[in-house]
Amino acid sequence: MIASGRDRVLVQGITGKQGTFWSERMRDYGTKIVGGVNPKRAGETHLGLPVWATAREAARRTNIDAAVMFIPPFGVKDAALDAIAAGIGKIVCLTEHVPVHDTMYILAAARERGTQVLGPNTAGIVTVGECFLGFMPAFNPRVFRKGNVGVISRSGSLGTLICLNLVQAGLGISAFVGIGGDPIIGTTTKDALVALDRDPNTKAVALIGEIGGAMEEEAAEYARTMKKPIAAFIAGAASPPGKRMGHAGAIVMGDKGSFAGKKAALEAAGVTVCSTPNGVAESLKRT
Repeated sequence: MIASGRDRVLVQGITGKQGTFWSERMRDYGTKIVGGVNPKRAGETHLGLPVWATAREAARRTNIDAAVMFIPPFGVKDAALDAIAAGIGKIVCLTEHVPVHDTMYILAAARERGTQVLGPNTAGIVTVGECFLGFMPAFNPRVFRKGNVGVISRSGSLGTLICLNLVQAGLGISAFVGIGGDPIIGTTTKDALVALDRDPNTKAVALIGEIGGAMEEEAAEYARTMKKPIAAFIAGAASPPGKRMGHAGAIVMGDKGSFAGKKAALEAAGVTVCSTPNGVAESLKRT
C-alpha cells in the first residue's frame, strides 16, 4: 500500500476536529483531497471542499482512488463498507479500538471487492514529497526528507523515531507504511515489504516490528527473496512472557511472537536486526 501524488482522496469524517486539522495538513503537503463525507452535513462545503452523505454518492460525482477515515470506532464498519461499495481501491483506517468482529467483516468484504485496507489503528502512509494520508508529520523536514529508504512500522511513534534517525544519519525516506497495531489488520508486514520491494524509488528497507503475532516471521520468508538491504528493530525485547505490552497484537504465547523467534527468523533471511532504532539508520547508512 503506497500512495501516489496522483491519488484522489476522500476524507470520511472531514468535518470533525481531527478530520479538519489533518485534512488541511494533507492538502497543504500535496494530497489531492476531492471532498469529504458526513451524512449530517451533506450538501455543505468544508475547507472549500464538497461534503457528501456517503462515499457512494461521492464516487458518483467524482473519481476517487483512496479514502482516509477519521471515524469513531463504532462507526468504522459502516463507513468502510460504504467506501468498499463505492469501489474505492484503498482505505486507510486510522481508528483505534475497532471491534475485532467488525474488522473481520470489513476485511472479508474488502477481499471480495479487491479493496486494499491499511489498519485499523494505523498512523497512515507517506510518500515523501508527494502526499500523505493519516497523521504522520510528513511536513516536518527533520523527520521526513526525500530519499530511497522505505519504512514499515506497526507503531506511528516508533515509525516517526526511525524516520527522524534516518534523516539525522544523512539518509532520506521514499515511503512510510504504518500497518497498524491491532491483532487483525488489512495490510501485513509482508504485504508492505512486497510493496516496497516492487517500488522503484525504494532501494533499502527499515522494518520496525514488535513482539506478538507472527507477521515478522512471515515477512522474513519473503525477505529471503529480496536483493534490497533490510535492517530491522524489534520492540519489546525485555517484555515479560505472556503479558500484553502496548498494542493489542503484542502478546507472546510460548515462543510464538517472541523477540528471540522474530530475531532468529529475520537474521536467517539475511536481515540485519539492530538493538536500537538508531542502529537501523546506522546499518543502512553503511550499505
